[in-house]
Formats: sequence, C-alpha cells, structure tokens
Amino acid sequence: MQVITKSFILMFFVIVLASCSSSPSQKKLESLFREKGVVGTIVISNLDGSQKYQAYPERAKTAFLPASTFKIPNTLIALEEAVISSPGEILKWDGKVRFVEAWNQNHSLMTAFPVSCVWFYQELARRVGNETYLEYLKTLNYGNMLTGPEISRFWLDGDLRITAEEQIVFLKKLYAEDLPFQPENFQVLKEVMVVEQSEDYTLYAKTGWAVRDDGEHIWWVGYEEKGEEVWFFATNIEITNNDQAQLHKEITREALGLIGVLPSVQEEQN
Repeated sequence: MQVITKSFILMFFVIVLASCSSSPSQKKLESLFREKGVVGTIVISNLDGSQKYQAYPERAKTAFLPASTFKIPNTLIALEEAVISSPGEILKWDGKVRFVEAWNQNHSLMTAFPVSCVWFYQELARRVGNETYLEYLKTLNYGNMLTGPEISRFWLDGDLRITAEEQIVFLKKLYAEDLPFQPENFQVLKEVMVVEQSEDYTLYAKTGWAVRDDGEHIWWVGYEEKGEEVWFFATNIEITNNDQAQLHKEITREALGLIGVLPSVQEEQN
C-alpha cells in the first residue's frame, strides 16, 4: 500500500510539473511587458473558459476607451440598422487629408474596416444616432454602455469605456453569434476581421488606438481558430512614443506562442 501511495504521489507531481511547464504563468506573461518596457495587460481564454491566462489582472479589470475596437460592434449595428445599403456601398471621401494615407479615398465597409478608417465609421455613427446606440450598448452589455456628447467620437474620446475582461466576454458572444444580429451580418464582420490565415489557423482581430490628455493606449483584441480550438485575446498597453506602436501585437503573438496556439517567433524565423 505504501509503495502504491508513493507511486501515486510521484505521478501526481509529474503531472503538475508537466502542466506548469506547458502553460505560461502570470509572471511569465508579465515579463513580456517588462522586457519591452511598457505597462499593459493581456487576457487569453479558450471558448468555455476552462483555460485562462492573464498578465496584470488589476489592469484587466480597468476600463479604457475602446477606440477602434468598437468598430467590431459598430459594424454589426450599422449593418443591422441598414444605414448603408450593402457592405459594398461606397461612401465618398470628403477631400480632407488625414494622417493615415489609406483613409484619403472613397471607402466601403469592406475596405474601411481593415484600415480602420475613422471618417467612414463617423459617418455611419451619425446615421445610426445616439438613442439607437444607447439601446444597442445596453442590449449587448458592452462596457459601461455610455456614449457621450459627440455621436461621432464617443468611442474615441467620449464616455464609452470597456475592460480587457469585458472584451473577452463580448468576443465570445460574437463568435457564438449569441447577439441580436442577422446571421449574414455576422458573416460580413467575420470576413473583414480576418488578419491572418494559414493551413493551421485563422486569426480574427481589430486594433484600437486612443489618444487622451493623460496619454495613449493601444488595443489588440480578437480570436484565433485552430482546428477545433478557439482562443480569445484582449491586449491593452500604454505607449509613450510611436516606436511602441506595434508592441501590442508582438506581445500578443508571443503570449499565444507560449500557450502553443500560434507559432513562436523562433519558429517563424526558421
């Protein structure tokens, strides 16, 4: 009996150690931020929530402006409310030169989403209207469910706020199509959200960059389909200069690589 007990205990510790070695700890994930010299958070979860990883959990519970990550629900709302006749309807550029060259042209929803064209979605927002947004935000339970004084800017510098944890909850509902939108509208959104596709996985995501009086923060939120697995992520970092503008993606990829659901940087280079 004693031999059996010792064997059982030994086997238990082997399993625990194997589990620890294959899954990144909170400290390991937090080291990704420290190594790059930025403050931030990341939350990663599988579909049923049985596996969840995060760095700096207090920040993950802190609400921030969603910036252009709001284009995810905004696309669904615009389609559902039929403020454009189709995803391919062209809105004409107003001729004002903006700092992102890709914005300075005519756009449809299919071209505006990938380049995060602000003026296009501002026009959609004016067509949707404040009362309709407030109803949707409540129905979707999106963040603090507030807009603000300017209908075309409330996700950029208005009153709307959302946490990284809330982004994950919303993305899971989006993936499951457990939101009050027509199936064809989900399909349009998921099509424009694809940022990377290979034989092994498909990555759906949206960035967001908020410029505030007290600083700037950048989001990268989305999910990855890999075989029968689905992994959701929400990354948020503070930045102090443009050289840090891609760190949200680098950190996310490294974190997903540690979990084993995206190729590691070393594998990509080989």
